[in-house]
Amino acid sequence: MYDIKWIRDNAAAFDEGRRRRNLAPLSDSLLALDDSRRAAIGVLQAAQERRNAASKEIGLAMREKDAARAEALKAEVAKLKEDFPQLEQREREASAALDKALSEIPNTPLEQVPEGKDENENVEVLRWGEPRNFDFPPKEHFDIGEGLRLMDFESATKLSGARFVVNKGPMARLERALAQFMLDLHTDQHGYAEVAPPLLVRDDAMFGTAQLPKFRDDQFSVSAGRPSGDDPASETSDYWLIPTAEVPLTNLVRESILDESQLPLRFTAGTYCFRAEAGAAGRDTRGMIRQHQFYKVELVSITTPEKSLEEHERMTGCAEKVLQLLELPYRKVTLCTGDMGFASQKTYDLEVWLPGQGKYREISSCSVCGDFQARRMNARYRPADSKATRFVHTLNGSGVAVGRALVAVLENYQEADGSVTVPKVLRPYMGGLEKIAKAG
Repeated sequence: MYDIKWIRDNAAAFDEGRRRRNLAPLSDSLLALDDSRRAAIGVLQAAQERRNAASKEIGLAMREKDAARAEALKAEVAKLKEDFPQLEQREREASAALDKALSEIPNTPLEQVPEGKDENENVEVLRWGEPRNFDFPPKEHFDIGEGLRLMDFESATKLSGARFVVNKGPMARLERALAQFMLDLHTDQHGYAEVAPPLLVRDDAMFGTAQLPKFRDDQFSVSAGRPSGDDPASETSDYWLIPTAEVPLTNLVRESILDESQLPLRFTAGTYCFRAEAGAAGRDTRGMIRQHQFYKVELVSITTPEKSLEEHERMTGCAEKVLQLLELPYRKVTLCTGDMGFASQKTYDLEVWLPGQGKYREISSCSVCGDFQARRMNARYRPADSKATRFVHTLNGSGVAVGRALVAVLENYQEADGSVTVPKVLRPYMGGLEKIAKAG
């Protein structure tokens, strides 16, 4: 979220950032909203000052036995008091209009981010690993899973509808093994602190990481009320199912002032995530690529402005290590300005090779957000050499999406007889199992 004062002082730079995101200039309309807010505040303050002055003048007039003036001043004060609710309402409405407009503006890309309109203009940074040469036509993951009788989309549809799956037996264990492997790696070797956060959060948390208000339609909301027959006047509590553990992990520092010595903070969590996929109609309708409920290991860092770009490289490297240990070929791309996320200043995507589809698909996004989320959360730190506070910088990334990792393992480790070889690094988590074969 932006500081309107910064936009006023840097209007050209702000509009240039929007141009790079393929968006129209907006500084003039935002400054007009700010002018309206300032004017409303000025009128309210002038009325308050006049009321205070008139109140003092009443006492003076009464001491001077000027009854007519005292009565006139009393009438003026009464009228000012009568006008205050309307003036205060105008100030609230003007401030709310500006806040709403600011909350819906995406972050400004860093200068190093390549310009482009969509994913076709993302820039490849590197490739790791060689795709396997199959001596048979490789299948997609859903054909493999259903052939093993361990991946059940039909039952999931009966239970919950489209975009859900029931994994069974060794398939369910493989998914769990992937998550445990990733969490162990990030905590034992990469220095992240494991967190078990709530999966239900309030509006403020979703606003803090910028899921609200812009992406309300992509979220699942939950209302918890009293059972029928209880007090009808009782309140209900509204929550959001988290779309990613980025939300609770980043909000751990909301409304706080940290000491610089505490930074960086690094958190990881393995959680179920929930997304409505409102804009994904017709895309990846079969299989586990795009589901309403999925499991993901998240990485979040809280750091100083001077260290955030270095931390971005480090975080992305941690996610890459997962794919390297699983021996899954992947490529790393820098997202162009037209494809990057709302809160991001710069994003790397890791795309894993899926032989069944014959292409690379996203399995992790790692983003640096600058102070964009920190301003929304009021998350600050105190530098060691200063009494003044500064906003922290936040970063988040998938370390990695467990469901998509399962897809990648199935497709890259499939065999001609329909079985799947278990990657060596996962076998200790699978009780030593080396191959998943068809269920009896």
